[in-house]
Amino acid sequence: MLSGCGQVWNDPYPAAERGGNILYTAFSQRPKHLDPVQSYSEDEATFLYQIYEPPLQYHYLKRPFQLQVAAAAEMPTLRQFDAAGKLLPAGADPATIARSEYEIRIRPGIRYQPHPAFALDAAGKPVYLDLPLEVVATKRSLADFPHTGTRELTAEDYVYQIKRLAHPRLHSPVLELMGDYIVGLKDLHARLLADEKTRSAKGEGGGWIDLRNYPMAGVELVDRYTYRVHIKGTYPQFPYWLAMPFFAPMPVEAERFFAQPGMAERNLSLDWWPIGTGPYMLVENNPNARMVLARNPNFRGERYPCEGEPDDQAAGLLADCGKPIPFIDKVVFSREKESIPAWNKFLQGYYDASGVSSDNFDQAVQMGGQGDVSLSDEMAAKGIRLNTSVAPTVMYMGFNMLDPVVGGASERARKLRLAISIAIDQEEFISVFQNGRGVPAMHPIPPGIAGYRAGEAGINPFVYDWADGKPQRKPVDEARRLLAEAGYPGGRDAKSGEPLVVYLDTTGSGMGDKSTVDWLAKQFRKLDVQLVVRATDYNRFQDKIRKGNAQLFYWGWNADYPDPENFLFLLYGAQGKVKSQGENAANYQNAEYDRLFEQMKAMPDSPARQAITERMLAILQHDAPWVWGFYEKAYTLQHGWLYNRKPGKIVRNTLKYQRIDLAQRERLRAEWNRPILWPLVLVGLLGALVVAPAVMHYRRREQAGGDGG
Repeated sequence: MLSGCGQVWNDPYPAAERGGNILYTAFSQRPKHLDPVQSYSEDEATFLYQIYEPPLQYHYLKRPFQLQVAAAAEMPTLRQFDAAGKLLPAGADPATIARSEYEIRIRPGIRYQPHPAFALDAAGKPVYLDLPLEVVATKRSLADFPHTGTRELTAEDYVYQIKRLAHPRLHSPVLELMGDYIVGLKDLHARLLADEKTRSAKGEGGGWIDLRNYPMAGVELVDRYTYRVHIKGTYPQFPYWLAMPFFAPMPVEAERFFAQPGMAERNLSLDWWPIGTGPYMLVENNPNARMVLARNPNFRGERYPCEGEPDDQAAGLLADCGKPIPFIDKVVFSREKESIPAWNKFLQGYYDASGVSSDNFDQAVQMGGQGDVSLSDEMAAKGIRLNTSVAPTVMYMGFNMLDPVVGGASERARKLRLAISIAIDQEEFISVFQNGRGVPAMHPIPPGIAGYRAGEAGINPFVYDWADGKPQRKPVDEARRLLAEAGYPGGRDAKSGEPLVVYLDTTGSGMGDKSTVDWLAKQFRKLDVQLVVRATDYNRFQDKIRKGNAQLFYWGWNADYPDPENFLFLLYGAQGKVKSQGENAANYQNAEYDRLFEQMKAMPDSPARQAITERMLAILQHDAPWVWGFYEKAYTLQHGWLYNRKPGKIVRNTLKYQRIDLAQRERLRAEWNRPILWPLVLVGLLGALVVAPAVMHYRRREQAGGDGG
């Protein structure tokens, strides 16, 4: 008891961290890829956007979302040319543009985080190159390399990373998409594949590929701080990509360092240990328990923004105007596989912010009579704040269009997909499992993104009717009719009489938990169809989707950038997951849709673009490659000592803006976790009362024995 005096007894963190300028948070899914050329998952983005610095970023506070410079010295300059190479004026007809050229100039003086790949000896040679296998075998993390170094960021590092999109072993998920735009990217990929096969045939495969030896027409090094990217035709969305880690810099020293024999077997790779110029660097990676970001001592420096939306001043989001960032020295991520332990630690003050799950919704939030949302009295009494926003996110159940039962373009399969789409009651799901935090989806584009239409004009007419001024899901009888027309009357194959069994692949949490599985089975029973749910961990789930081994699957998409193209490309044929490792997980393909997509993506926002978008949505609604799920409403909680958090999923490099009032956190943690000592005292007294008669009896016997002697 005395050893705990002055401390919080149940503090789950090491004593050395107590009182530190550290933000504590949780993660549930271990990241699979931390190499920016491969990563395209939200759980990975949480780390990558704090470590890597692309040329551009989003303004933290302004809405609609607005691009601004990050590592770039100024916004990229755009020049466009016709087929004869003639420079075109701004606003030229997209049909006349044969090539677009983006010139990016980066800031001089930016330096990489300390890293052993940059360590040099007295002669200027790399310290950790050509390491013997027995030396590599003694290394487990970057901390096992005592010498580190750094160097200045150059334009060549950005050029090198763009070439890495074509790397034959890295399987970048955006290769197919970017290959349609960046001149020569697919050609480079083909050359690298051919050389890889030649090396393998000679028994020389698996070694480091120095991409500097491979010229590429679409990326041009102008000088030490300037490079150009050449785009086929026009692609107005390309600047958005320049705010993503795919286009962050990669020093050749890092690739060469990690490519040494034996490194990958020790988890010494860019997939495990990213290297960047951003405000933080990864210093601890134990993805089953804990991951730690620490302040990058070489960060170029940045100032907190002084402008935002009209309400930001009142919300205190401009109080730190002009102050140097990042504010926080370290960010500790603890893995929490279950929501209840994470929630309890948040209430105890051991996590600084928290999401709101269905398990704790009623404890955290109260709903008003008009559907308005506010904090519960318990949360308000703790000084907790609630942030709400409509996220640019769509959650959906996808059909694998390569599957012989639910896939394909036949009317039989299409009507089966529509029957399932009608039977799954998204409104009930949102009410029961999301606590109302969602809007039923009609197609892939969420509210707030160009192309979305509210009201009757925006409904999915194959799944909904418009009645009493609102969308109304078609009756189950309509779903049963479609199922019979698909050849499964009463849920049985009309030819064989066998019951129809449908398989859904998902992760162990979310749609894989028992209550959700039971609910889903109930939805399919409306059609007398049997549902088998196959839950697995996220990495295994990704592998099954990549290989096309799923029939139905549950997934979602957060916008990378605020444009409908970023959602519509999820169903673009060339992006097929099995075909090209793209993001079209349903492997959907429709010739008219693909043609319209190629036309729409090159257009600026306009009534003509809106009309094309609406036709594309009508095709998707007719073909039903997804069960259109819901658009997410995001609710997050934060303690009163945490400042400068603003919702907005498109902005992901958010940790550098956040600040903690350390004194307030320490005081409230101690107050909320004060030990209750009276039970110990009571137990001690009861123990004394029980023991006392025995002690007294023993002493009397001793005295009696002494008198007799």
